[in-house]
Amino acid sequence: MTLEPLRRLVGTWTLQLTHPAIPGGAVNGTAVIEWLEGERFLIQRLSNEHPQIPDSISIIGIMGRDRVDQPESDSRLRMHYYDSRGVFRVYDASIDDTTWKFWRDAPGFAQRFTATIAADAIVGTSQLCEDGVAWHDDLAITYRRG
Repeated sequence: MTLEPLRRLVGTWTLQLTHPAIPGGAVNGTAVIEWLEGERFLIQRLSNEHPQIPDSISIIGIMGRDRVDQPESDSRLRMHYYDSRGVFRVYDASIDDTTWKFWRDAPGFAQRFTATIAADAIVGTSQLCEDGVAWHDDLAITYRRG
């Protein structure tokens, strides 16, 4: 797995988010996505203007090495997510030239996110599965370069 496709995410983005639990249209926000020095991990900071949607930070990279002198034991792309509510989650992730995905299969609260990547926008929807069978749309988010 190469980290090169993550380069497409780097930048400052304006956000528009919608969520079924928040009536009345889109919530605005900001995303700043940048490399940690050394370009082995990408840091994504999201902030928004609605108290029901938490601010968050995510670290995206290959998490298969716990010491510099060890080879990577796991080449999967992962995303570690932390938010202002104190929630922490670990997602598997993938990215290519046109699609960014992350997902987790936690019993009772499985999640998946799929986004289409263009030069100046990323448009995606997260889905939630609480019963192990039915998926429903959760948070829709549009990133625009700004």
